[in-house]
Amino acid sequence: MTQSPPEFWTQAAQQFQQSMTEGWSKALQSIQNMDLGQAGANFPSVGKKAPEINFSQEKLQALQQQYMQDALALFSQGMTAPDTKGDKRFAHDSWAANPVAAYSAAVYMLNARTMMGLADAVDADAKTRSRIRFAIEQWMAAAAPSNFMAFNAEAQKKAIETKGESIAKGVQNLLNDIKQGHVSMTDESLFEVGKNVATTEGAVVFENELFQLIEYKPLTAKVYEKPFLMVPPCINKFYILDLQPENSLVRYAVEQGHRTFVVSWRNPDASLAAKTWDNYIEDAVIKAIGVTQEVTGAKTINALGFCVGGTMLTTALAVLAARGEKPVDSATLLTTLLDFTDTGILDVFIDEAFVQYREKEMGKGGLMKGQDLASTFSFLRPNDLVWNYVVGNYLKGETPPPFDLLYWNSDSTNLPGPYYAWYLRNTYLENNLIKPGKATVCGEKIDFGKMDLPFYIYGSREDHIVPIGGSYASTQVLPGKKRFVMGASGHIAGVINPPAKKKRSHWIRADGKLPKSQDEWLKGATEHPGSWWTDWSQWLKTQAGKQIPAPKTYGKGKHKAIEAAPGSYVKARA
Repeated sequence: MTQSPPEFWTQAAQQFQQSMTEGWSKALQSIQNMDLGQAGANFPSVGKKAPEINFSQEKLQALQQQYMQDALALFSQGMTAPDTKGDKRFAHDSWAANPVAAYSAAVYMLNARTMMGLADAVDADAKTRSRIRFAIEQWMAAAAPSNFMAFNAEAQKKAIETKGESIAKGVQNLLNDIKQGHVSMTDESLFEVGKNVATTEGAVVFENELFQLIEYKPLTAKVYEKPFLMVPPCINKFYILDLQPENSLVRYAVEQGHRTFVVSWRNPDASLAAKTWDNYIEDAVIKAIGVTQEVTGAKTINALGFCVGGTMLTTALAVLAARGEKPVDSATLLTTLLDFTDTGILDVFIDEAFVQYREKEMGKGGLMKGQDLASTFSFLRPNDLVWNYVVGNYLKGETPPPFDLLYWNSDSTNLPGPYYAWYLRNTYLENNLIKPGKATVCGEKIDFGKMDLPFYIYGSREDHIVPIGGSYASTQVLPGKKRFVMGASGHIAGVINPPAKKKRSHWIRADGKLPKSQDEWLKGATEHPGSWWTDWSQWLKTQAGKQIPAPKTYGKGKHKAIEAAPGSYVKARA
């Protein structure tokens, strides 16, 4: 006998509620059985099995009640398409036009919210909660219905409209990405280093096995007497500072009248697999400072370090201070960690077991592959930097638009294993650099308190790699005069923000006070529209000395031009 509609919906609702209850129980079990050693994408398990996980019963009860309420409300809509436009993955009209697709997206969004709520309800220490939350973020990002052709209404619509051409193009894109070893974030065929990125005119005036030193051609009749050296991070190519003329920090510095030099790191291969942190400080950073002095004849220089380059530059200055030497008159630190107390999401990966694993694996020799590092950083923002491109490239058969910054982001570099292992233990794990005398580098006890020079310290407000609190913490561990500026946006976009674009904002505290926390500093800061570059330029000019005639040739004495910028080291692929 056929059921009447009321009886059918009553029974269906009961079955739905039962399935939701079962799903809730499974969600709790999945978290309680979670292996935290697998929390990090591309980071190996180190056998860190989660201890017994308990939940705050108060939070759990409230969350379960809200979950059942939202689930029943969703079910009661029947075949009416739920509103999913609060998530950009489901914002296209195709989702709303397909009730089944919209419903699957709405159920996913409900489950994702609930799973994240369960992570927050875990009764454990902050690090365990962070690891659980990170693992669930990865899980939920990968499980989104938008990632699958069977559920992605937008990709299905495009396949129909193109008569299958989008599917064929997606397969072609997938095969190409498998061949190149990473997901394409931009059309890499449109860029070439030295042709349309890294194009500021200059010449390599020194090289050794670790780096090339590039001197740039002056663009002004006079230059400041103190030359300017940039130290980029060695985990990336230097040309993030010299993408294209309109957004090149290198070109901007040259236009302001600074005789500018940049360290271009060699992409390590097996011949550099035994290089250490000490090698990079002594034979690269300190060497680059010395060669810059020799080429220009200047007694002292100004320097800039970006990200890990800033950590290395400051470490080198501390080594030189311990030797009674002061070749650098001022330093700029861009999104740099010196105090590793606040490392943001990267802290989920670091513990004694993980560091020991890396030390055993490559502490005596080996390479940390650039692609592994690049993938890990991408998975810190999986929806934006991974699955967004999986959907666009493969399901919709799209070619990502040309974007110089994303081309650079895909141009990965290796790291020597001993360098990497030392860095992990002495910074992220033990935070030794800020402990006077704790870390020994190049035979010298590191003590930041022995340095006597002004610092310009910049941090990005939405930085997920060097949190703004971590950038600000440098103001508390460095002596002498300091100026702190905060910019909008993230780790790269906040830094590469030329004034001509008139984008974003920056914050400055007029009274120059540097209280203990960044939150306190911000209360007294004023927002200024546009780039922080102009403020930094004015500050650097006060450190640069008088102006002298610009040189007519590259190099000097034994340091002659070897090849045109950007040199050969930057072109080596990992």
